[in-house]
Amino acid sequence: MHSFDAIRPFYDSEVNSAIKSIIDDPMLEAMMQFTFPEDKSQEWKKLMLRTHSLRDFQINFIYPGLKKVLEKSSEGLTFSGFEKLKPNTAYLFISNHRDIILDTSLLNACLYENSLVLTTSAIGDNLVKKPFLNTLSRLNRNFTIERGAQGRRLLESSLLVSSYIRNSLLHENRSVWTAQREGRSKDGNDSTQKGVLKMITLAHPGKNPFDAFKEIKVVPVSISYEYDPTDILKLPELLAKARDEKYVKSENEDFLNLLRGIMGTKKHIHIHVNGTLTEEIQEIDQSEPNLSEKLNRLTELIDEKIWKGYRLWPSKFIAYDLLHETDRYQSYYTPEEKQAFVTRFKEKVQTQDPETKEKFLSMYANPVKNKEKVQSEVLP
Repeated sequence: MHSFDAIRPFYDSEVNSAIKSIIDDPMLEAMMQFTFPEDKSQEWKKLMLRTHSLRDFQINFIYPGLKKVLEKSSEGLTFSGFEKLKPNTAYLFISNHRDIILDTSLLNACLYENSLVLTTSAIGDNLVKKPFLNTLSRLNRNFTIERGAQGRRLLESSLLVSSYIRNSLLHENRSVWTAQREGRSKDGNDSTQKGVLKMITLAHPGKNPFDAFKEIKVVPVSISYEYDPTDILKLPELLAKARDEKYVKSENEDFLNLLRGIMGTKKHIHIHVNGTLTEEIQEIDQSEPNLSEKLNRLTELIDEKIWKGYRLWPSKFIAYDLLHETDRYQSYYTPEEKQAFVTRFKEKVQTQDPETKEKFLSMYANPVKNKEKVQSEVLP
């Protein structure tokens, strides 16, 4: 696996040395103080220095930290569909993507609680440029995707990632998480990018690249937050795109999104796994004449599964009715829930600009619109 060194997580044999390199970092100390607030003698540090595997690091430190985050910033995590998955089996989870860190951490928590194989998870290299974050990411079994590559460099990078995913699934029996698109869905309109699926086929050695999907178990995942903790941070980019203006990130924008995503208010969260697509992939391969059409069909199928599996919280129906000035979905929320949403909306969007209001409300309403496309009756 030496060819994957530029993107891979740590090997277990490297874990203890990596931990020692960050054990006294102020950011790690702050994280562990948050995770173990009663541990005044820093017993966590002694345990961490005795850690020699990625799994132990994730279960003993990342998992308790996540539970503390949920306790402080949400009204709980629920999940469904995991009973359809088998233990000791590797899956390719293709998921809608709302939060930089939480999406994968929450999925892994659900996998752990259901005694299933944890994932190695894709993360943009722009998010882990700081040495501490890079080390922590690799300890959390993340592999990096090069952002901003073009031309030949993009092809080489994509082939490397494709090979790594294939190796993880077929040779290491390690599940893989990847977003359905490059970057997070900032407007709430979850849609699969064909290029993501094409990338997965690049490393297949046969004449039919689509066979890559027939050899693995593809599972679409729907992640639903009642409140998006980074909603207000996403507005400037949405407005710039709507105005056909170039959007330039501020220097610490990714890091601020990371922190806000972790500690910002989320209310309820639900994760639904939508089953494997084995039969559907076989049918697509037999019925479509070329790779492009096969990928188009698979893209549409993953979108449909994610939209159907998405849990529509009251915030989504409230935003839909406010956006369209209707009471179509008022039976799915209470007056108190609507007032709480409106109050939060006014606090976040301190402007009367119609375009800003429309973008904010659409962020929450788009999942309702997507579900309307695939279900005759839209239910929460």
